[in-house]
Amino acid sequence: MSAPHERRAAVTGIGVVAPNGTSTDTFWKATQEGLSVLDRVTREGCEHLPLKVAGEVRGFEPAGTIDERFLVQTDRFTHFALAAADFALEDARLGQADTSGEPYSIGVVTAAGSGGGEFGQRELQQLWGKGSRFVGPYQSIAWFYAASTGQISIRRKFKGPCSVVASDEAGGLDALAHAARAVRRGTDVIVAGSTEAPLAPYSVVCQLGYEELSTGTDPSRAYRPFTDTACGFVPAEGGAMLVVEAETSARERGADVRAYVAGHAATFTGASRWDRSREGLAQAIGQALDEAGCAPEEVDVVFADALGVPEADRAEALALADALGAHGTRVPVTAPKTGIGRGYCAAPVLDTAAAVLAMEHGLIPPTPNVADVCHDLDLVTGRARVAELRTALVLSRGLMGSNSALVLRHSAGQ
Repeated sequence: MSAPHERRAAVTGIGVVAPNGTSTDTFWKATQEGLSVLDRVTREGCEHLPLKVAGEVRGFEPAGTIDERFLVQTDRFTHFALAAADFALEDARLGQADTSGEPYSIGVVTAAGSGGGEFGQRELQQLWGKGSRFVGPYQSIAWFYAASTGQISIRRKFKGPCSVVASDEAGGLDALAHAARAVRRGTDVIVAGSTEAPLAPYSVVCQLGYEELSTGTDPSRAYRPFTDTACGFVPAEGGAMLVVEAETSARERGADVRAYVAGHAATFTGASRWDRSREGLAQAIGQALDEAGCAPEEVDVVFADALGVPEADRAEALALADALGAHGTRVPVTAPKTGIGRGYCAAPVLDTAAAVLAMEHGLIPPTPNVADVCHDLDLVTGRARVAELRTALVLSRGLMGSNSALVLRHSAGQ
């Protein structure tokens, strides 16, 4: 480990497995073009369920990147995580990292909401249909929400600080903040992020208890936050992993610094209390800006939580006004997730990946399927908007009441 004096947490690698692309390049191309890939749910066993539209990851072949011995003991959400972690490490030029000399220099932190529902359902069906002798030994670990952290660290022999964040959807941002703080305290590299696979029948049935879930049947209208026709969110699978490391170690090995994790804060305001989330989210935004040393008017773009519930959307718009003042109604706001679905803990990590790419390309991606905004927001719709982006604010709220805000900086001079 390096000495923890004034260490800055830098993003040096991005790995994405998403409904609109199974690589970072394809994800960004679709995101900047505002393509919507929401479609009818096709997963086996879901045909008769009320959830009709979701963001499915198609064309993903885990066997192409993950050894068979890891595949058989893990669920789909961990397959996504293992692949995304590989992509992120390759992007950060750490794909063949030899940790034998410093095995404790790299750690892993993930967030997960649904865990391994598909694996668990299959094994329980075996138990009740055929008996206990037909249940595999990996049932004890594959369903667990900590499985991805464990499997990434085992597969890569990473022995640094490894953990799992459990704070509902907002946990995706909290995991990145946890990684940044570990780096500031002395760990060289943390692989951080979230992936989800909530579209197995058992998982879908569990989600049907959420009042906020959209059961719309038209993919172009099922998820339309900040509009008069907002009727909830549609879920998605997939996610992203990022490499967060000390700027000094990145510079020493010639890696590109893509962005800085500059500030973060989290609050809790209670399950489905969307009126209260206004105050909680505004508080998180203010504290995150304070940690980043960032004035409200310095925020160049906001990646919104965009739940798609009228009361929640109103609270988010008002929270921006509360935290950013007059700038809150002028700053460009976007929600690319309306084109791929809201992937629980993975949603804000995908937003963070998009925010880093937006700053690199000077382009704010649009909010697919949305027009006629009914809140006092400068929501980017239709097509991408060219802009000089130095500071991005990413927001997330959980259905159980967590609120989180993350500030990203693009320039080392800030």
